[in-house]
Amino acid sequence: MNRRFLSSLLLALLLIMAAVPGVQAQEAQDIVDIAASNEDFSTLVAAVQAAGLVDALKGEGPFTVFAPTNAAFAALPDGALDALVADPAGDLTQILLYHVLSGKVMAADVTDGLEATTLQGGAVTFTVTDGAVKINDANIVVTDIQASNGVIHVIDAVIVPPAPESTPEATPEPAAEAPVGDIVDIAASNEDFSTLVAAVQAAGLVDALKGEGPFTVFAPTNAAFAALPDGALDALVADPAGDLTQILLYHVLSGKVMAADVTDGLEATTLQGGAVTFTVADGAVKINDANIVVTDIEATNGVIHVIDAVIVPPAPEATPEATPEPAEEAPTTMPATGGDLGNTSLIFTAIGLVVAALAFGTWANRRAVPVRNR
Repeated sequence: MNRRFLSSLLLALLLIMAAVPGVQAQEAQDIVDIAASNEDFSTLVAAVQAAGLVDALKGEGPFTVFAPTNAAFAALPDGALDALVADPAGDLTQILLYHVLSGKVMAADVTDGLEATTLQGGAVTFTVTDGAVKINDANIVVTDIQASNGVIHVIDAVIVPPAPESTPEATPEPAAEAPVGDIVDIAASNEDFSTLVAAVQAAGLVDALKGEGPFTVFAPTNAAFAALPDGALDALVADPAGDLTQILLYHVLSGKVMAADVTDGLEATTLQGGAVTFTVADGAVKINDANIVVTDIEATNGVIHVIDAVIVPPAPEATPEATPEPAEEAPTTMPATGGDLGNTSLIFTAIGLVVAALAFGTWANRRAVPVRNR
Protein backbone atom coordinates (compact mmCIF):
# COMPACT_ATOMS: atom_id res chain seq x y z
CA MET A 1 0.00 0.00 0.00
CA ASN A 2 1.30 3.45 -0.86
CA ARG A 3 1.15 6.51 1.39
CA ARG A 4 -1.68 8.11 -0.57
CA PHE A 5 -3.85 5.02 -0.15
CA LEU A 6 -3.12 4.86 3.57
CA SER A 7 -4.06 8.51 3.95
CA SER A 8 -7.36 7.94 2.20
CA LEU A 9 -7.99 4.85 4.29
CA LEU A 10 -7.33 6.79 7.49
CA LEU A 11 -9.77 9.49 6.46
CA ALA A 12 -12.35 6.87 5.62
CA LEU A 13 -11.92 5.41 9.08
CA LEU A 14 -12.53 8.85 10.55
CA LEU A 15 -15.79 9.02 8.66
CA ILE A 16 -16.81 5.57 9.91
CA MET A 17 -15.96 6.59 13.45
CA ALA A 18 -18.09 9.69 13.06
CA ALA A 19 -21.01 7.40 12.18
CA VAL A 20 -20.57 5.23 15.27
CA PRO A 21 -23.01 6.28 18.04
CA GLY A 22 -20.39 5.98 20.74
CA VAL A 23 -18.07 8.33 18.94
CA GLN A 24 -20.83 10.89 18.32
CA ALA A 25 -21.39 11.05 22.04
CA GLN A 26 -17.87 12.36 22.55
CA GLU A 27 -17.28 16.08 22.48
CA ALA A 28 -16.82 17.09 18.83
CA GLN A 29 -13.53 18.67 17.79
CA ASP A 30 -13.21 21.87 15.79
CA ILE A 31 -11.69 22.05 12.32
CA VAL A 32 -8.16 22.79 13.54
CA ASP A 33 -8.22 20.02 16.14
CA ILE A 34 -9.33 17.46 13.55
CA ALA A 35 -6.65 18.52 11.06
CA ALA A 36 -3.97 18.54 13.77
CA SER A 37 -4.92 15.00 14.81
CA ASN A 38 -4.18 13.67 11.31
CA GLU A 39 -0.52 13.48 10.32
CA ASP A 40 -1.44 13.79 6.65
CA PHE A 41 -2.45 17.41 7.27
CA SER A 42 0.75 18.42 9.07
CA THR A 43 1.86 20.74 6.28
CA LEU A 44 -1.58 22.37 6.20
CA VAL A 45 -1.59 22.82 9.97
CA ALA A 46 1.92 24.32 9.92
CA ALA A 47 0.83 26.73 7.20
CA VAL A 48 -2.29 27.78 9.17
CA GLN A 49 -0.13 28.40 12.23
CA ALA A 50 2.42 30.44 10.22
CA ALA A 51 -0.37 32.58 8.76
CA GLY A 52 -1.89 33.21 12.19
CA LEU A 53 -5.25 31.71 11.19
CA VAL A 54 -5.58 29.16 13.99
CA ASP A 55 -7.92 31.26 16.13
CA ALA A 56 -10.02 32.19 13.10
CA LEU A 57 -10.53 28.55 12.10
CA LYS A 58 -11.29 27.60 15.70
CA GLY A 59 -14.03 30.24 15.72
CA GLU A 60 -17.76 29.67 15.86
CA GLY A 61 -18.18 29.40 12.12
CA PRO A 62 -19.58 27.37 10.57
CA PHE A 63 -16.88 26.95 7.92
CA THR A 64 -16.34 24.59 5.04
CA VAL A 65 -12.65 23.77 4.56
CA PHE A 66 -11.16 22.08 1.51
CA ALA A 67 -8.04 20.60 3.08
CA PRO A 68 -5.03 19.78 0.84
CA THR A 69 -2.98 16.80 1.97
CA ASN A 70 0.77 16.88 2.53
CA ALA A 71 1.14 15.29 -0.92
CA ALA A 72 -0.84 18.17 -2.42
CA PHE A 73 1.58 20.72 -0.94
CA ALA A 74 4.56 18.60 -2.04
CA ALA A 75 3.28 18.76 -5.63
CA LEU A 76 3.75 22.52 -5.73
CA PRO A 77 6.66 23.78 -7.84
CA ASP A 78 10.08 23.65 -6.18
CA GLY A 79 10.55 26.43 -3.67
CA ALA A 80 6.91 27.57 -3.88
CA LEU A 81 5.98 26.40 -0.39
CA ASP A 82 9.09 27.96 1.16
CA ALA A 83 8.28 31.24 -0.57
CA LEU A 84 4.74 31.13 0.79
CA VAL A 85 5.87 30.45 4.35
CA ALA A 86 8.40 33.29 4.05
CA ASP A 87 5.47 35.68 3.40
CA PRO A 88 2.84 34.34 5.78
CA ALA A 89 0.75 37.51 5.92
CA GLY A 90 0.75 37.81 2.12
CA ASP A 91 0.22 35.08 -0.44
CA LEU A 92 0.12 32.26 2.12
CA THR A 93 -2.84 33.79 3.92
CA GLN A 94 -4.60 34.50 0.63
CA ILE A 95 -4.16 30.90 -0.57
CA LEU A 96 -5.32 29.38 2.73
CA LEU A 97 -8.42 31.58 2.86
CA TYR A 98 -9.17 30.54 -0.74
CA HIS A 99 -9.73 27.01 0.64
CA VAL A 100 -12.45 28.14 3.09
CA LEU A 101 -16.12 28.92 2.55
CA SER A 102 -18.39 30.62 5.03
CA GLY A 103 -21.21 28.26 6.04
CA LYS A 104 -21.50 24.51 6.07
CA VAL A 105 -21.56 22.99 2.56
CA MET A 106 -22.04 19.24 2.56
CA ALA A 107 -21.23 16.97 -0.38
CA ALA A 108 -24.93 16.60 -1.14
CA ASP A 109 -25.19 20.37 -1.62
CA VAL A 110 -22.69 20.43 -4.48
CA THR A 111 -23.96 20.47 -8.03
CA ASP A 112 -22.15 20.67 -11.34
CA GLY A 113 -21.22 24.27 -12.15
CA LEU A 114 -21.87 25.52 -8.63
CA GLU A 115 -19.85 28.60 -7.77
CA ALA A 116 -19.07 29.84 -4.29
CA THR A 117 -17.19 32.80 -2.89
CA THR A 118 -14.32 31.99 -0.55
CA LEU A 119 -13.17 33.90 2.51
CA GLN A 120 -10.30 35.18 0.35
CA GLY A 121 -12.89 36.90 -1.83
CA GLY A 122 -12.31 34.90 -4.99
CA ALA A 123 -14.75 32.34 -6.36
CA VAL A 124 -14.36 28.60 -6.73
CA THR A 125 -16.25 26.40 -9.22
CA PHE A 126 -17.40 22.82 -8.69
CA THR A 127 -17.69 20.25 -11.44
CA VAL A 128 -19.42 16.88 -11.14
CA THR A 129 -18.58 14.25 -13.77
CA ASP A 130 -19.48 10.54 -13.50
CA GLY A 131 -19.67 10.86 -9.72
CA ALA A 132 -16.24 12.52 -9.40
CA VAL A 133 -16.32 16.00 -7.87
CA LYS A 134 -13.71 18.68 -8.35
CA ILE A 135 -13.20 22.13 -6.92
CA ASN A 136 -11.40 24.11 -9.61
CA ASP A 137 -8.68 21.65 -10.71
CA ALA A 138 -8.46 19.67 -7.44
CA ASN A 139 -10.24 16.38 -6.86
CA ILE A 140 -12.34 16.13 -3.70
CA VAL A 141 -11.22 12.72 -2.42
CA VAL A 142 -12.96 12.56 0.97
CA THR A 143 -16.07 14.47 1.96
CA ASP A 144 -18.16 15.48 4.96
CA ILE A 145 -15.69 15.18 7.87
CA GLN A 146 -17.82 17.01 10.39
CA ALA A 147 -16.36 19.26 13.05
CA SER A 148 -17.96 21.23 15.85
CA ASN A 149 -17.67 24.41 13.80
CA GLY A 150 -18.15 23.16 10.25
CA VAL A 151 -17.06 20.50 7.82
CA ILE A 152 -13.84 19.37 6.10
CA HIS A 153 -13.49 17.98 2.57
CA VAL A 154 -10.11 16.58 1.55
CA ILE A 155 -8.59 17.61 -1.80
CA ASP A 156 -5.54 16.33 -3.66
CA ALA A 157 -4.12 19.66 -4.86
CA VAL A 158 -3.58 23.15 -3.58
CA ILE A 159 -5.94 25.56 -5.30
CA VAL A 160 -4.65 29.03 -5.99
CA PRO A 161 -6.81 32.14 -6.33
CA PRO A 162 -6.71 33.78 -9.72
CA ALA A 163 -4.46 36.78 -10.00
CA PRO A 164 -6.48 39.96 -9.59
CA GLU A 165 -7.35 41.54 -12.88
CA SER A 166 -5.25 44.57 -13.42
CA THR A 167 -7.55 47.53 -13.44
CA PRO A 168 -6.54 50.14 -15.94
CA GLU A 169 -5.27 53.19 -14.24
CA ALA A 170 -7.95 55.78 -14.09
CA THR A 171 -7.16 58.72 -16.24
CA PRO A 172 -6.72 61.51 -13.75
CA GLU A 173 -9.16 64.32 -14.07
CA PRO A 174 -7.39 67.39 -15.29
CA ALA A 175 -6.72 69.58 -12.32
CA ALA A 176 -8.75 72.72 -12.24
CA GLU A 177 -6.57 75.53 -13.41
CA ALA A 178 -5.53 77.74 -10.56
CA PRO A 179 -6.54 81.36 -10.88
CA VAL A 180 -3.88 83.20 -12.85
CA GLY A 181 -4.06 86.45 -10.93
CA ASP A 182 -6.15 88.80 -8.89
CA ILE A 183 -9.29 90.51 -10.16
CA VAL A 184 -7.42 93.46 -11.67
CA ASP A 185 -4.83 91.20 -13.33
CA ILE A 186 -7.50 89.04 -14.96
CA ALA A 187 -9.48 92.05 -16.19
CA ALA A 188 -6.31 93.70 -17.52
CA SER A 189 -5.40 90.53 -19.44
CA ASN A 190 -8.68 90.62 -21.39
CA GLU A 191 -8.93 93.30 -24.07
CA ASP A 192 -12.71 93.29 -23.75
CA PHE A 193 -12.38 94.88 -20.29
CA SER A 194 -10.03 97.68 -21.36
CA THR A 195 -12.62 100.40 -20.68
CA LEU A 196 -13.38 98.98 -17.25
CA VAL A 197 -9.68 98.79 -16.37
CA ALA A 198 -9.13 102.38 -17.51
CA ALA A 199 -12.07 103.50 -15.36
CA VAL A 200 -10.75 101.63 -12.32
CA GLN A 201 -7.35 103.27 -12.80
CA ALA A 202 -8.90 106.73 -13.18
CA ALA A 203 -10.93 106.25 -9.99
CA GLY A 204 -7.84 105.11 -8.04
CA LEU A 205 -9.43 101.77 -7.15
CA VAL A 206 -6.66 99.49 -8.46
CA ASP A 207 -5.06 98.85 -5.05
CA ALA A 208 -8.47 98.25 -3.44
CA LEU A 209 -9.43 95.62 -6.02
CA LYS A 210 -6.01 93.98 -5.74
CA GLY A 211 -6.59 93.63 -1.98
CA GLU A 212 -7.15 90.43 -0.04
CA GLY A 213 -10.91 90.38 -0.50
CA PRO A 214 -12.62 88.22 -1.41
CA PHE A 215 -14.69 90.35 -3.79
CA THR A 216 -17.35 89.59 -6.36
CA VAL A 217 -17.10 91.88 -9.37
CA PHE A 218 -19.76 92.25 -12.04
CA ALA A 219 -17.61 93.41 -14.94
CA PRO A 220 -19.22 95.37 -17.80
CA THR A 221 -17.66 94.75 -21.21
CA ASN A 222 -16.37 97.50 -23.48
CA ALA A 223 -19.66 97.22 -25.40
CA ALA A 224 -21.57 97.82 -22.16
CA PHE A 225 -19.70 101.10 -21.56
CA ALA A 226 -20.16 102.07 -25.22
CA ALA A 227 -23.93 101.69 -24.80
CA LEU A 228 -24.03 104.55 -22.25
CA PRO A 229 -25.58 107.82 -23.50
CA ASP A 230 -23.30 110.06 -25.55
CA GLY A 231 -20.83 111.92 -23.38
CA ALA A 232 -21.76 109.99 -20.22
CA LEU A 233 -18.48 108.10 -19.96
CA ASP A 234 -16.43 111.26 -20.58
CA ALA A 235 -18.37 113.04 -17.87
CA LEU A 236 -17.72 110.19 -15.45
CA VAL A 237 -13.98 110.13 -16.17
CA ALA A 238 -13.88 113.91 -15.70
CA ASP A 239 -15.13 113.40 -12.13
CA PRO A 240 -13.26 110.24 -11.11
CA ALA A 241 -13.59 110.73 -7.37
CA GLY A 242 -17.32 111.37 -7.66
CA ASP A 243 -19.87 109.53 -9.76
CA LEU A 244 -17.30 107.29 -11.46
CA THR A 245 -16.14 105.84 -8.14
CA GLN A 246 -19.72 105.41 -6.95
CA ILE A 247 -20.72 103.53 -10.13
CA LEU A 248 -17.66 101.27 -10.07
CA LEU A 249 -18.18 100.35 -6.39
CA TYR A 250 -21.82 99.58 -7.24
CA HIS A 251 -20.47 96.69 -9.35
CA VAL A 252 -18.62 95.07 -6.42
CA LEU A 253 -19.87 92.88 -3.56
CA SER A 254 -17.92 91.92 -0.47
CA GLY A 255 -17.39 88.14 -0.33
CA LYS A 256 -17.28 85.47 -3.02
CA VAL A 257 -20.69 84.87 -4.62
CA MET A 258 -20.64 82.06 -7.18
CA ALA A 259 -23.31 81.54 -9.83
CA ALA A 260 -24.75 78.61 -7.86
CA ASP A 261 -25.37 80.93 -4.90
CA VAL A 262 -27.72 83.21 -6.83
CA THR A 263 -31.47 82.73 -6.47
CA ASP A 264 -34.39 84.61 -7.93
CA GLY A 265 -35.11 87.75 -5.93
CA LEU A 266 -31.81 87.70 -4.07
CA GLU A 267 -30.69 91.13 -2.90
CA ALA A 268 -27.15 92.12 -1.98
CA THR A 269 -25.52 95.29 -0.73
CA THR A 270 -22.67 96.62 -2.86
CA LEU A 271 -19.50 98.36 -1.70
CA GLN A 272 -21.12 101.59 -2.86
CA GLY A 273 -23.81 101.07 -0.24
CA GLY A 274 -26.73 100.58 -2.58
CA ALA A 275 -28.48 97.26 -3.15
CA VAL A 276 -28.66 95.14 -6.29
CA THR A 277 -31.36 92.59 -7.09
CA PHE A 278 -30.95 89.32 -8.99
CA THR A 279 -33.63 87.73 -11.14
CA VAL A 280 -33.57 84.20 -12.52
CA ALA A 281 -35.98 83.31 -15.31
CA ASP A 282 -35.74 80.37 -17.72
CA GLY A 283 -32.08 79.90 -16.86
CA ALA A 284 -31.19 83.53 -17.62
CA VAL A 285 -29.79 85.53 -14.72
CA LYS A 286 -29.82 89.31 -14.39
CA ILE A 287 -28.41 91.79 -11.91
CA ASN A 288 -30.76 94.76 -11.94
CA ASP A 289 -31.27 95.31 -15.70
CA ALA A 290 -27.97 93.77 -16.86
CA ASN A 291 -27.66 90.21 -18.14
CA ILE A 292 -24.96 88.06 -16.54
CA VAL A 293 -23.39 86.54 -19.65
CA VAL A 294 -20.33 84.75 -18.22
CA THR A 295 -19.98 83.47 -14.68
CA ASP A 296 -17.45 82.18 -12.18
CA ILE A 297 -14.16 83.53 -13.54
CA GLU A 298 -12.14 82.80 -10.42
CA ALA A 299 -9.33 85.05 -9.24
CA THR A 300 -6.95 84.76 -6.32
CA ASN A 301 -8.99 87.33 -4.40
CA GLY A 302 -12.52 86.59 -5.56
CA VAL A 303 -14.61 85.99 -8.65
CA ILE A 304 -15.68 87.89 -11.76
CA HIS A 305 -19.03 87.67 -13.55
CA VAL A 306 -19.36 89.42 -16.92
CA ILE A 307 -22.39 91.62 -17.57
CA ASP A 308 -23.65 93.29 -20.74
CA ALA A 309 -24.64 96.67 -19.28
CA VAL A 310 -23.35 99.22 -16.80
CA ILE A 311 -25.55 99.27 -13.71
CA VAL A 312 -26.08 102.61 -11.98
CA PRO A 313 -26.90 103.08 -8.30
CA PRO A 314 -30.25 104.72 -7.58
CA ALA A 315 -30.15 108.45 -6.91
CA PRO A 316 -30.32 109.25 -3.21
CA GLU A 317 -33.78 110.28 -2.07
CA ALA A 318 -34.10 114.07 -1.59
CA THR A 319 -34.79 114.99 2.03
CA PRO A 320 -37.30 117.87 2.45
CA GLU A 321 -35.80 121.15 3.72
CA ALA A 322 -36.55 121.77 7.36
CA THR A 323 -39.01 124.67 8.03
CA PRO A 324 -37.09 127.33 10.01
CA GLU A 325 -38.29 127.94 13.54
CA PRO A 326 -39.71 131.50 14.05
CA ALA A 327 -37.18 133.84 15.72
CA GLU A 328 -37.90 134.59 19.34
CA GLU A 329 -39.22 138.14 19.99
CA ALA A 330 -37.00 140.46 22.00
CA PRO A 331 -38.17 140.73 25.58
CA THR A 332 -40.12 143.90 26.43
CA THR A 333 -39.75 143.66 30.18
CA MET A 334 -36.77 143.76 32.45
CA PRO A 335 -36.04 140.37 33.88
CA ALA A 336 -35.38 141.63 37.41
CA THR A 337 -38.19 144.12 37.95
CA GLY A 338 -40.83 143.07 35.53
CA GLY A 339 -41.48 146.77 34.62
CA ASP A 340 -41.79 147.80 30.99
CA LEU A 341 -39.12 149.80 29.13
CA GLY A 342 -41.07 153.12 29.30
CA ASN A 343 -41.31 153.11 33.09
CA THR A 344 -37.60 152.39 33.32
CA SER A 345 -36.75 155.64 31.49
CA LEU A 346 -38.88 157.69 33.88
CA ILE A 347 -37.22 156.17 36.90
CA PHE A 348 -33.74 157.00 35.62
CA THR A 349 -34.87 160.60 34.91
CA ALA A 350 -36.24 161.07 38.45
CA ILE A 351 -33.08 159.75 39.99
CA GLY A 352 -31.07 162.26 37.98
CA LEU A 353 -33.18 165.21 39.17
CA VAL A 354 -32.84 164.16 42.80
CA VAL A 355 -29.08 163.91 42.50
CA ALA A 356 -28.93 167.39 40.90
CA ALA A 357 -31.08 168.93 43.63
CA LEU A 358 -28.91 167.52 46.37
CA ALA A 359 -25.78 168.86 44.74
CA PHE A 360 -27.31 172.37 44.41
CA GLY A 361 -28.41 172.45 48.06
CA THR A 362 -24.94 171.57 49.27
CA TRP A 363 -23.41 174.35 47.20
CA ALA A 364 -25.92 176.96 48.53
CA ASN A 365 -25.26 176.13 52.16
CA ARG A 366 -21.54 176.61 51.71
CA ARG A 367 -22.15 180.14 50.31
CA ALA A 368 -24.29 181.10 53.32
CA VAL A 369 -21.63 180.45 56.02
CA PRO A 370 -20.15 183.86 57.35
CA VAL A 371 -16.49 184.53 57.01
CA ARG A 372 -14.74 184.83 60.44
CA ASN A 373 -12.41 187.71 61.30
CA ARG A 374 -8.90 186.76 61.67
